[in-house]
Amino acid sequence: MSASSLVAEAVWKAIESTGSVTDDQLSILHFLFGKNLERATRIVDQRGVKRVLGEPSGRSIFQVVGESRRKEEYFCFAEHYCACYSFFYDIVNRGEQLCCKHQLAARLASSLGACIEVKVSDEQLALLLSKL
Repeated sequence: MSASSLVAEAVWKAIESTGSVTDDQLSILHFLFGKNLERATRIVDQRGVKRVLGEPSGRSIFQVVGESRRKEEYFCFAEHYCACYSFFYDIVNRGEQLCCKHQLAARLASSLGACIEVKVSDEQLALLLSKL
């Protein structure tokens, strides 16, 4: 894991423990994520992050609204994967970013308790995941 990833993880844990973001934490996140942080905060502000929660297992995946006019929704795991083009282009292929704006929005909304919770059966969740 890179030093940037370790710093980001420490900041996320601090935010999760308090449920709020300090100015110092915001500065660090902005340094690490740049314009993707601004885009992610817009998504969170517009209530564009859903946590799809399977029951009874408690497993979950995020569904995050994009910023395009089409308002596409992307499934993502905040720390590991997003179905958007940017994830594959900027993160996987070029290694230029730690994560995409959708992952960042999911992590931010989760840390701040700002997700819309959608409960589905484990079977429905498995069906959603099979389409990724």
